[in-house]
Amino acid sequence: MTRDDIRVRAFQHAPSEPLGYFEQIFSEEEIPVDFTHLWDDDPVSAGDATHLIFLGGPMSVNDEEDIPWIKEEKELIRQAVRKQIPVLGLCLGAQLIASAHGATVYRFLDETGWYPVHSSPDASGVFASFPKTFHVFQMHGETFHLPVGGRLQCRGDRVSHQGFRLGSSIGLQFHLEMTEKLIRDWTGGERKFLKEKIGRDTELYLERSNMLCRLVAGEFLFGNLRSAHKK
Repeated sequence: MTRDDIRVRAFQHAPSEPLGYFEQIFSEEEIPVDFTHLWDDDPVSAGDATHLIFLGGPMSVNDEEDIPWIKEEKELIRQAVRKQIPVLGLCLGAQLIASAHGATVYRFLDETGWYPVHSSPDASGVFASFPKTFHVFQMHGETFHLPVGGRLQCRGDRVSHQGFRLGSSIGLQFHLEMTEKLIRDWTGGERKFLKEKIGRDTELYLERSNMLCRLVAGEFLFGNLRSAHKK
C-alpha cells in the first residue's frame, strides 16, 4: 500500500468527542478521513477505508441492547483485525476492541485529568520508543481485562490496563487526541479546584502528549516508528 492509497474512517460516537489532534495530523499528512456519525444513525461500515479509528463516547460497550450499533462495531473490528487492517481505539474505542475479542469491560475507578502512565517492559513498536513514564489525559469510569492474545503496552498506577496491542489493532484507554480547546470543553462542568489543576497540568503535559500522538499516528498510518511530520 502506498501513501496515496491510505484512507481513514473515523467512528465518532458523540459530537463532543472528535478526532482532535489526530485530525490535525491527518490533514498535515494529506490523508483523507471519512466520518461515521453513529449518533446520527450512519451505517457501521468500513466503506473503502484502509484504516479504522474508533473514538471515545459517554456510553458503555455493554449497552448492546439499547444501542444496536455497538454490536455492529464489534463485528467490524473483528473482521478488520482478521484482515490485518490497522485499527486504533481511543478510550471507548479501546474498550470496543477488548470486548470484541471476548474481554470483560466493567465499571471501575473514575479518572479525570492528567495521570502518569508507564511503558510496559515488553512494549513493542511505537511504544518501545515512549518514555518509561509519561502523563496522559484521562476521562473514563470503566476499564477492561486484556483480551486473549493481547499484549499490554502501557500500564497505570490506579487503572492498570492503559494500552494494548492485538494483531493489527491498538487500544488506548487514555486520550492522545486532546487539544486545549477539547480539554476546556470536556472539563467546563468540573469543580473549580479540579479545573484549575487540569489547567496547570495541561501547560506541563499537553505538548509532550501531542508528540506522543504523532508517534502513534505515524505507526497507525504508515506501519513504522516515525513521527507523523509537522509541516
